[in-house]
Amino acid sequence: MSLFALRPRLAGIARSSRCISSSLVVSAPDELPKPPRPIDDSTSALDYKRTQRIRPPPLPVSDVPRARTAEEAVTNILYNTPPPNLQPYKKHILNCLVQNEPGVLSRVSGILAGRGFNIDSLVVCRTEIRDLSRMSIVISGQDSVVEQARRQLEDLVPVWAVLDYTDTHVISRELLLVKVSILGPEYLEDQFVGGPSHEPRRSVHPAEPTSKLEKETILAHNFERSGQPDHVQASSHPPPNGHSHVHVPIPLTPSEALNLKHQHLRSISSLASQFGGKVVDVSDNSIIVELTAKTSRVNAFLSLLKPFGILESARTGLMAMPRTPLARSPDESDDITDAGGAIDASLLPPG
Repeated sequence: MSLFALRPRLAGIARSSRCISSSLVVSAPDELPKPPRPIDDSTSALDYKRTQRIRPPPLPVSDVPRARTAEEAVTNILYNTPPPNLQPYKKHILNCLVQNEPGVLSRVSGILAGRGFNIDSLVVCRTEIRDLSRMSIVISGQDSVVEQARRQLEDLVPVWAVLDYTDTHVISRELLLVKVSILGPEYLEDQFVGGPSHEPRRSVHPAEPTSKLEKETILAHNFERSGQPDHVQASSHPPPNGHSHVHVPIPLTPSEALNLKHQHLRSISSLASQFGGKVVDVSDNSIIVELTAKTSRVNAFLSLLKPFGILESARTGLMAMPRTPLARSPDESDDITDAGGAIDASLLPPG
């Protein structure tokens, strides 16, 4: 093909390329990002959010429940009400191992008080470990409620562990110091009132009358009672006209007071030795007895000392420690297992 024949084709290709380039130049400004429209008022943000927000689905339409009858309501209340807690109230011994730091006692007692427990006794003391203390707490309550309180105590940060010794074989002891009068219960009031000047008294005599009429009335009354026995005079024929006499006790003689003190001291010492206690202090009119025993024995000892006249008492509260089980041989364990098996009815006594 000659050069003259190719010229028309080249000219057409150049024209078509100029058209394409012109079209690209014209359409390019339309694809550039446009600036945002000016904000006219505050509702523009609301319009934007309204257009961009994804509308939630419509709310479900629930049917209106039907009205229940009285029979259905009563049945629901009767059978859906939880039954009352019928567990008995009993004493629980909680043994708390806590960190030896300030404020632990207040936190432990605060939790028990918040749950409505009255602490019967609480003993806190350091152990052989410097940073560890032991609390022995005695409370009364139901098993389930006490278990909830035990778990709540165990959740405290400074508490290492809380053990319930209620159903555990433990050694429990309580220390008692009691001050008892050795003069007898009839002189107890004088000891409460006074000091060393109050001596024991034995008999009484009427106070001096103040007026002449009272003197004559008392003289006539004593003349009427002069022929009667002493016990009748003391129990009958009150003073006439409602006059009451103030009886002033007469002090005992030294020998009588010494004999009275010796008898009471010997009786109290004998009673204390029967319970395993001992006399730790003796004064003119009273003694102090020390006793370490179980709570039931301490209560029994106090009830027996009450007729003598208890002046003062102090108790430490209960301390408990679990017993260590004894190591048994295999033969003994087999015997124990066999003993707990089925019982032959033919070996039982009749009836």
